[in-house]
Amino acid sequence: MVSAEADDRTYRVTQIGIIHSCFKEKFAIPRQAGMAAAAVAQLELFPPYNRQEMVRNLEQFSHIWVQFIFHQTLTSGWKTTVRPPLLGGKQRVGVFASRTPHRPNHLGLSAVRLDGIDCQPGYCHLHLSGVDFLDQTPVIDIKPYLPYSDAVSAATAAPYANGDQPVISVHFSEQA
Repeated sequence: MVSAEADDRTYRVTQIGIIHSCFKEKFAIPRQAGMAAAAVAQLELFPPYNRQEMVRNLEQFSHIWVQFIFHQTLTSGWKTTVRPPLLGGKQRVGVFASRTPHRPNHLGLSAVRLDGIDCQPGYCHLHLSGVDFLDQTPVIDIKPYLPYSDAVSAATAAPYANGDQPVISVHFSEQA
């Protein structure tokens, strides 16, 4: 259970599952979900959330939002400003103008492809692709992605977050 103090109130967030990801260390993870379509993970739901009725009709959605905890940054705390990789690590922006894991509550949000659901009594896994999760990431919520409201066609972003990624050619020798 994760707790966060706000004024005199305490808000509790319960872990509902865990990610089993192809990314075993943080340096291999794409900067955003969807950037590596072949990146896969399984989301294992914990009891009492691992029941078929909890995911009923979810298979009708191609994508879902996964809310999670940046668990490997908890001990290092949070920062007021960060250096986004797309700025070459040379300029600082406010933590809320970035998607850094070094956030006050260490919460993450990713839209990922839902490739399938495998539920049996006492067992429920969601098969995901296009992920940007570190293995063993704690999950706190799942919501369906709604194209009519979640994709904002008129949205704009700062120049450093425009989505343009450098294209790098990789050539393998025949020997490789």
